[in-house]
Amino acid sequence: MERWLHQLRSGGLTMRVPDIADIRQAASRLAGVAVRTPLLQFPTLDARIDGRVLIKPEVLQRTGSFKFRGAWNRLSQLSMAERRAGVVAWSSGNHAQGVAAAARILDIPALIVMPKDAPRLKIERTEGLGAKVIFYDRINEDREAIGRRIAADRGAVIVPPYDDPDIVAGQGTVGLEIAEDAGRLGVALDAVLVPAGGGGLAAGTALALGAAMSDAKVWCVEPQGFDDHARSLAAGQRLGNEVGRQSFCDALLAPMPGEFTFAINAARLAGGVAVSDAEVAAAMRFAFEELKLVVEPGGAVALAAVLAGRFDAAGKSVVLILSGGNADPAPFCRTIAG
Repeated sequence: MERWLHQLRSGGLTMRVPDIADIRQAASRLAGVAVRTPLLQFPTLDARIDGRVLIKPEVLQRTGSFKFRGAWNRLSQLSMAERRAGVVAWSSGNHAQGVAAAARILDIPALIVMPKDAPRLKIERTEGLGAKVIFYDRINEDREAIGRRIAADRGAVIVPPYDDPDIVAGQGTVGLEIAEDAGRLGVALDAVLVPAGGGGLAAGTALALGAAMSDAKVWCVEPQGFDDHARSLAAGQRLGNEVGRQSFCDALLAPMPGEFTFAINAARLAGGVAVSDAEVAAAMRFAFEELKLVVEPGGAVALAAVLAGRFDAAGKSVVLILSGGNADPAPFCRTIAG
C-alpha cells in the first residue's frame, strides 16, 4: 500500500497508515508471545452454509481476544522512560485485558477506563492482571476525555483501542496469518468477515489481505443499532449511533467508527453487514454445540451473519473471525440454553 499521511482533525496529529512491512514487523514482535491461532474447518458448518467456511478462533488468543496483538505491538516499542511513566487506555473489556497483560509482562503501570456495566469477567480479569480500573457511565460520560485527562495528569502514554498505527498493525497480523494459512491450504478466499467496533481489526485485516491476498474481500459485521460502519461506508463519512440504543454485544458498542481506522476502511472494505441480538445468540449456541467453542456476543457476529443469511456464503470460500471469547458465565449459560 502507498505510504500516505492521515491528518486527524482533533489536535492536528499526523499518523502514517501501516503497510505490509509494518504488519510483518508486528508479527515478529508477537512471535513467541501471542498465540498463532489456526484456521479451522467444520463439516457441520460447511454443510449448513453450503460453502467452505474457515474459522479464525481469536477466542484462543492470549487474554481471550485479538486485542492482545495490538496492545503488545504498541507497548513493546515504548522507551524505558515511557514504560516508567505508565500507560492509560479506555476499553469495554478486551482491549483492557490486552493492555493489562502486555503491561504486566513488560512491568509497566497500567490504568484502564472501563464502563461500569462491562461484563464482570472482563473487569475481574483486567484487575487480576494488575491494572487499575476507573469506571465511567458509557451513556453520559466520554471515556476518551476521561482517559486523556488522567494521562495528562500522570504524564502517561495513551494506548487507544483502535485509532493508532501500531495498534492497527498488530491487529493486522490476524489478516496476515489468514492469508498465509489459506495459501498453505490452497484456498482462494472470496471473503473475510470481521467484527467491528472501532474498526481496528477490520482495518488491519484489510491492509494485510490487500497486500497478501488481494482477491479476498473484507466485510465488517456489527450489531443492529450499532451498524455505524455499514452506514458510514454507504454515506462516505463517519456517522454515529443513536444514543440510548442497546445490544448485548458489549465489545462492539463504540459510538462511531474511529477517525483513523475509517480512513483506511472506507478505502479497503467491501461493505458492512448488521445482525440482530437474537441472531448473535443463535450463533453463540451453534458455536458451543457444534464447534465446541465459547464465543462472547461481539465475537460471534461474523458467524451470525452467515448462519442467518445476512451474508450469502453459499458456494464461496469464506473466513469468519471469532474475535473474542470473554463471556460472563451466567449470561452465557442463559444464552446457550435458549
